[in-house]
Amino acid sequence: MKVGIMGGTFDPIHTGHLTAAEQAREAAGLDEIWFMPSNVPPHKERMPGASPAHRLGMVRLAIAENPRFRATDVELEKGGTSYTAETLELLKERWPEYEFSYIIGADMVMYLPKWHRIGDIVRDFRFIGLQRPGFPLDMAELPEEIREKVTIVPMPSLEISSTDIRLRRKEGRTVRYLVPEAVRLYMEGEGLYGP
Repeated sequence: MKVGIMGGTFDPIHTGHLTAAEQAREAAGLDEIWFMPSNVPPHKERMPGASPAHRLGMVRLAIAENPRFRATDVELEKGGTSYTAETLELLKERWPEYEFSYIIGADMVMYLPKWHRIGDIVRDFRFIGLQRPGFPLDMAELPEEIREKVTIVPMPSLEISSTDIRLRRKEGRTVRYLVPEAVRLYMEGEGLYGP
């Protein structure tokens, strides 16, 4: 089974995440996409605004209608800082028969050489880079051992961000259609990111 891992804080998950996951699944011929909320991302300066339980709950609601999407709490269960190398090792240990690809934005592709233990990661895993319109990528700049493990998938331009959604909620503005309806209702019911 070919599985794409979509990691992130998902604070909150939004329709841009879902669109990206479906594009990656189709273009890379994946059987499933696993959404994996991170515990403490090493590259983010602020802690997530919603608790791990709320973020995982919103992910589960958002993906409920797609049988090829599933949520995993591997990083939340592990706790601590979420390093991709350690998480992928854990996935390989638990599901050795699966072929995993890690889905990242095009902006992260060029930073792969700087990732913690990138040599270990590319030995056993692939990357799917989501290429947004107007974002130049020079794959020739990447070392060959990384470049050969990256598949670039074109993405439609969707200007939706979790930061904007949190701000809209804080200001009492609508987030309808930016997040799945079940997620919007959950945020309202739980008072997440609100004034």
